[in-house]
Amino acid sequence: MKKNVAILGASYHQLPLIERAKELGYVTHVFAWECGDVGETAADHFYPISTRDGDAILEKCREIGIDGICSIASEVALITCNYVANKMGLTANSMESTYKSTNKHLMRKAFEEHGDPSPKSILVTPETDMSQIDIPYPAIVKPTDRSGSRGVHKIESPEELPEALSEAFEQSFEQKAVVEEFVEGQEYSVEYISYEGKHTLLAVTFKYTTGAPRFIETGHYQPAPVSDEVKEKIRQVVDHAFDSLEIKYGAGNAEIKIDDEGNIRLIEVGQRMSGDCIGTDLVKYSTGYDYVGMVIQIACGEAPDFTPIVEPFPVESVFILDQEDLDKFHYMQEHEPERIIRVVDLDLDLLNSATNSSTRAGCYVIRHVD
Repeated sequence: MKKNVAILGASYHQLPLIERAKELGYVTHVFAWECGDVGETAADHFYPISTRDGDAILEKCREIGIDGICSIASEVALITCNYVANKMGLTANSMESTYKSTNKHLMRKAFEEHGDPSPKSILVTPETDMSQIDIPYPAIVKPTDRSGSRGVHKIESPEELPEALSEAFEQSFEQKAVVEEFVEGQEYSVEYISYEGKHTLLAVTFKYTTGAPRFIETGHYQPAPVSDEVKEKIRQVVDHAFDSLEIKYGAGNAEIKIDDEGNIRLIEVGQRMSGDCIGTDLVKYSTGYDYVGMVIQIACGEAPDFTPIVEPFPVESVFILDQEDLDKFHYMQEHEPERIIRVVDLDLDLLNSATNSSTRAGCYVIRHVD
């Protein structure tokens, strides 16, 4: 008998998860607001329920008799996934771990308690006396509970703090923010899979961003050009951070910075694969591993299968923010079409208007060449 898997979210971000589950023989039950997203028709069964409505989804999942529940690239959906799974006795991380992994303040507290290399961070609410915020500048302001660069600002002085905090509060579901010391260094993301508390590093990603003040990601490259020695040091730091957050199951990612002296600092850790095609595409092609398939297997109580499904090769994702980016994409379409692996969600109405990762005009995945 086929297993039933619940998937939260129906946007193009979740489409690789829906499609892979069907390829592996699972029956897909997708939950999301009904708004015409691709997953609504790609799913075997679609239910127009918000991914934030945990109790309604729990009731339906009990009725269906699901074997697992999962989502990718959405921290909001992750909380509901783990809530439902815990209530139904399915494979998932604890809710305590979930909250620490999705709230930047709780995450920093856990890192401080367990000695992880993490920037100094101060929790701020609309009632906080800003004159009491003691942190060196430049600093970073972030909402406590959002991702995708939403509400993130680098500020150079205390005079810039009120405006940055105002936007962070507006973006935050709980209307709270953190003010953190700014960490220098090259940024990387690290992709993991965990099962029964054992963590396996799959890939290290070199990241390109717009830089200050918003740090919108413009591209990624795997495998990152780091030595085996550096990769082992990354493994030790991130393994420890995962244990600090009590992560035991499923996909996980860490955003880190490495400075010129080789020091590693943890920027953020998530209980999910990285978005922006990193988890869904780059890991698959650069390692050969079925990362998306592993997420489904673990959610359904199965050990992850590390059998390669493709021959690995270097790969990168490139984002379109402005006309220059679009011109480069059109040039590649005309002159190097064989390098293009996938084109993702082009929306040229967003050209030249990116303020965070959700407002970029599109993305394409290509074979990397030196």
